[in-house]
Amino acid sequence: MKTHVLSLNVNGEARTLTPLPTATLLDVLRDELRLTGVKKGCDLGACGACTVLADGRRIKACLALAHSYDGRAITTIEGLASDGVLHPLQDAFIRHDALQCGYCTPGQILSAVALLEEGVDSREAIREGLSGNLCRCGAQPNIVAAVAEVAGL
Repeated sequence: MKTHVLSLNVNGEARTLTPLPTATLLDVLRDELRLTGVKKGCDLGACGACTVLADGRRIKACLALAHSYDGRAITTIEGLASDGVLHPLQDAFIRHDALQCGYCTPGQILSAVALLEEGVDSREAIREGLSGNLCRCGAQPNIVAAVAEVAGL
């Protein structure tokens, strides 16, 4: 199978790769760029563990063909902190013990970052906005509390 050049800006760094045309963004991020904060969960787009931001919008990287994002800015959990300072949502997740096993946490946080940009006005809106990210450990109430704190609710 023929490869094509792919250019991404990942966590503020220009990256040029040559993945197969069938490579998902998830596989490129994890396997080629070694950004293991992006998790492979269901590999069907149902769990949200692979959520990343593409130009600030949340996407499920397991469903995204990498070449479809050529030239785009991709943010993973590794790129969320700035100058060694955690993002307010990362801090809130720690304070509210919203991580338990931690497997879904990167996707939850990135989805919540986008949700806050979209705007929320209630805990119900947070629950609905995060419905595409599953927590199997039961930390969902703590996740909602963490997001509500950062949203000022």
